[in-house]
Amino acid sequence: MTELVYDLIICGGRVATATDVFEADVAITGETIAAIGRGLAPAKREIDARGKFVVPGGVDSHCHIEQLSAAGIVNADTFQSATTSAAFGGTTTVISFAAQHVGMHLPQVLEDYHALARKGAVIDYAFHIIIADPSKETLTRDLPEAIKQGHGSIKIFMTYDLLKIDDEPLLDILVAAREGGAMLCAHAENHGIISWMVKRLLARGYTDPKYHAISHARFSEAEAFNRLIGMAALVDQPIMIFHVSTAEGAKVIRDARGQGLKVFAETCPQYLFLTADDLDKRGIEGAKWMCSPPPRRASDQEALWQALSLGDLQTISSDHAPYRFDETGKLRAGPSPTFKQVANGLPGLEVRLPLLFDAMVSKGRLGLSKFVELTATAPAKIYNLHPRKGSIAIGADADLAIWDPDQRVTLSDEMMHDRAGYTPFAGRTVQGWPVTVLSRGRVIVADGKLAAEPGSGQFLPRSGGEPAKPTGRLVADMNPETNFGARLL
Repeated sequence: MTELVYDLIICGGRVATATDVFEADVAITGETIAAIGRGLAPAKREIDARGKFVVPGGVDSHCHIEQLSAAGIVNADTFQSATTSAAFGGTTTVISFAAQHVGMHLPQVLEDYHALARKGAVIDYAFHIIIADPSKETLTRDLPEAIKQGHGSIKIFMTYDLLKIDDEPLLDILVAAREGGAMLCAHAENHGIISWMVKRLLARGYTDPKYHAISHARFSEAEAFNRLIGMAALVDQPIMIFHVSTAEGAKVIRDARGQGLKVFAETCPQYLFLTADDLDKRGIEGAKWMCSPPPRRASDQEALWQALSLGDLQTISSDHAPYRFDETGKLRAGPSPTFKQVANGLPGLEVRLPLLFDAMVSKGRLGLSKFVELTATAPAKIYNLHPRKGSIAIGADADLAIWDPDQRVTLSDEMMHDRAGYTPFAGRTVQGWPVTVLSRGRVIVADGKLAAEPGSGQFLPRSGGEPAKPTGRLVADMNPETNFGARLL
C-alpha cells in the first residue's frame, strides 16, 4: 500500500481556534486542510512551527480598497497594495466595497470593482455593495440579481452629504435586503446633529482637525443606532452596525440584543487604541488621525473591550480607508484645509492583527481563542464565509498564519506595505508577529517577503439565503387586529 504523502505539514506548533488551543501538526493537500493531529504521514514539505502559534488567517470584513469616494477621490491603495499589506499582517481574506454613487448603474459598479480585484488581489476577497441611489431599478432588479451572484451584504450611510440615506428609503432598502436574504450593514450617525455642529464650529473659526472629533457628538451615534435598530425590527431584518466608538453606542446594542433583536456590531483598532487627543496636533498634522466616527475617550476604550468580552460586539475590523497626507488625499483642498475638507479615514489593514495580538494575547486581555474568534471565525460566520474561511478544520481552506509570540516589532511608516505613506500607530511596539502566512495552501509571506502574484486571489461568492417570512411578532408590532402590516411587506 502506498503511504499517503501530504503537500505540506506545519509541524510542532500550538494550534489555536475560537474554542481551543492545543499542540498539533496541520497537514495540507492542495488548497485545503487535510488532517490535524500528531505523527501524520510524510509531506513533500514541512514548516517547523515549534514555539509558535498556528491560527486561522485573519478575515477583515470592513476595508475600503481602490474605492472612489463621493467627493471624487480614489483612496491610495490598489487591490494589489492593499491585499499585500493585509497578507503581511496575517490577514488572508478581505471584504471590501463596491460603491454605488448617485446616478451609477449597479451592475456596472460591480463589474468595475471585480475587474480591479481580478487584476491585483493576492488574497481572497468579497464585496459589500454600497447603495447610495436606491432607485426602483436598483432595489427591484439590480440588487436582487447582485445578491443571487453572491454579494450577500449591503452597506448604507446614515450621514455624509452625498451618501446619506434618509429614513423612508432606508426602510425600502431594509425590505429589499430582507427579501433577498442579505445582511444590511450601516454607518450609523445622526447626520443632522453632525451637520449642525460642523456649521457652528466653522462659523466660529474652529477649523483644526481636533474639532472633527467635537463635530461628531457622542449622542449622534447612539441616536442613529436606536433609529436603525427600530426600523430593522419593524421589518424583521438582521443588521450589522459598523465601527462602534462610544460606551453609549455599545449599550444600545447590548440592550437590543438582550431583547432578542437581530443586531450584530463591530469595532476597530482606532477605537480601542486611539483617543480624540491624537487629533490635537500642531497645524494640520492631526488630519492623519481623522476618521468617522472619530476616536473618543479612554473610558470608551474600556467600554468597548467589555462589550467585546460580553459578546455585544462580535468582530474587530480595520475599516482600512487609506488617504495619503498630500494633495491626492487628505490635503486635496490645499495645504491648510478645514476639518470639513479633509478626507476621513485611516490605513489599518496591516496593523490590525499585530495590535490586537499584542493586547489580547501578549498582554493577556481576553486571550488567544477570543483573538481568533473576533478577527477570523466570527466575521467568517456572520458573512457566510464559514466553514471555508475563519477556522482550522479538515476541509477548510488552508488559510493560516504562524505567529512568533516573542517577536517584538516597533511599528513605523516605512515598514507598511500599503500606499497611504504612514500609519497612525507609528512608534508603538507590539509583541507577537505573523512570520509565515498561507493562503489556500500557498505560502504567500515568509522571511519578510511576498510570494504571491497579483490576481492570484479569488472572489468568494456568499449566498444571500432564502427570503425571510413574516413572523408573528412582526405582525403584532405593525397591526395586531388586521395583519395589514404583513401585507405591506
